[in-house]
Amino acid sequence: MAKRATRRKAAAGRAGSGTRRARAAGQRKRAKDAVTLMVQLRPREGQELLLEAELRALVGPTRKEEGCIAYELYRSAETPTAFLLHEVWASREDHSRHTGTPHFLRWNARKDALLASRDATFWKQIL
Repeated sequence: MAKRATRRKAAAGRAGSGTRRARAAGQRKRAKDAVTLMVQLRPREGQELLLEAELRALVGPTRKEEGCIAYELYRSAETPTAFLLHEVWASREDHSRHTGTPHFLRWNARKDALLASRDATFWKQIL
């Protein structure tokens, strides 16, 4: 019985180290052309729930897009009505293609009625 448990632990350790190596290699590879987009969003008064619903609707289809490395939605811990989108794209061109998708165009048509402010900034990883 002890031998089986030891084998499972060893196999799990090997699988985990391979995953870490693959992830590290992917991070090195993507650093050259990848871009990160940080978007801070604040809703108009009374539009908090609708804004959250619209943002949630973007997550699933966007994560399936080619070139989307990460697409995460956050709520501020200090101002619960404020949201942050953290996006990582393989290239700026991939993000540009994203802005032509049906789910993004739907969002783009509705956002002005929902937002009091929006601040978007592209970033490049240096380390």
